Amino acid sequence: MTTLPQAAPQTTNMTDPKQYPPPNEQPLVQHLLELRDRLMRIVLVVIVLFLGLFAFANDLYTYLAEPLLRHMVDGTSMIATQVVSPFLTPFKLALVMAIFIAVPFILYQAWGFMAPGLYQHEKKLVYPLLLSSTILFYAGMAFAYYVVFPLVFGFLTGIAPEGVAVTPDITYYLDFAIKMFFAFGLAFEVPIATILVVWSGISTAEKLAAKRPYVIVGAFVFAMLLTPPDVISQTLLAIPMWILFELGLVFSRFYAKPEEEENSIGGDTAPVSPPTAKEAAATATPTSTTAGNHVEPAADPLNQSEARSGDTRYGDSADHDDANDSGHGEYEPPTEAELDAELDRLEAEENAEEAMPDEQNATEDAQGSGQTKPGNDK
Repeated sequence: MTTLPQAAPQTTNMTDPKQYPPPNEQPLVQHLLELRDRLMRIVLVVIVLFLGLFAFANDLYTYLAEPLLRHMVDGTSMIATQVVSPFLTPFKLALVMAIFIAVPFILYQAWGFMAPGLYQHEKKLVYPLLLSSTILFYAGMAFAYYVVFPLVFGFLTGIAPEGVAVTPDITYYLDFAIKMFFAFGLAFEVPIATILVVWSGISTAEKLAAKRPYVIVGAFVFAMLLTPPDVISQTLLAIPMWILFELGLVFSRFYAKPEEEENSIGGDTAPVSPPTAKEAAATATPTSTTAGNHVEPAADPLNQSEARSGDTRYGDSADHDDANDSGHGEYEPPTEAELDAELDRLEAEENAEEAMPDEQNATEDAQGSGQTKPGNDK
């Protein structure tokens, strides 16, 4: 007995939308193990960067405080109000800088964890979003340091009352700087958020553009919550958010999903229901009896209706051309008189079918009574 050669198993891509049946999903434990491995890689990279930056922690803090020190009065300096602040503050700065520098690697690990669940066309759209989101985050931090900090510190140190020495604490200044970096980095992600909203189908670019006044007010409210209580920093954060929102509307049109084409087959037609018992009896071919026990088939009601309508078909008759304004020749419902006539015809056919077995039995009885047995004739 010869055996046919078995075909080599085909390797399928789990992200192929045309694949059927879908591949076997990985168990939850395997997903958790993969997540643990990626988190360990992120922690390892952050630790390595921290160890490299900790040796230059004091120099990094001096560079961070330079916009404030530039506007301080000669003879004044920053202070440390806590005992361990001179050590913990540069330590904290080195750790935060390590996390900010590791943002591309963190996003890459997050992308590697989510990529198996995306289709191929979705991957092509996510690649530029990841790159642009990283660049925009760093651009927001740079904008805060080189543009916002000089203006804010120049304003705050200039309005100090006479006789008050401006000597900020190093810990409070670091917290302020980190908060500003995070606020501006997050605000510069507005184009990415706009593109994702349009790409996911939650809204469209036209609808978002129509809500522009609400977006502007929301930008100023967001800036008020994340910036110091001064108009300069609030305006410097709200205006870039508005401009980035407009840029997001422009680029979101390239990511908008095309509208699905309407299916013309059966799009507006009602589902066909199975025929009822009365309709089945009407479409059946009943028989009627005549004198002399001759059975003739009754006329088919469908053939009669076709004979009455000629050779016209649905949508071909001139009567259907003006059924509605669309000109598609849709079905025109019958009148009440036609419905009553059709019901009378169906009832007559049913009565004829019910009476047919009684007539046949009566005929058989009459024939049987006319015959006599051979032994009874004298």
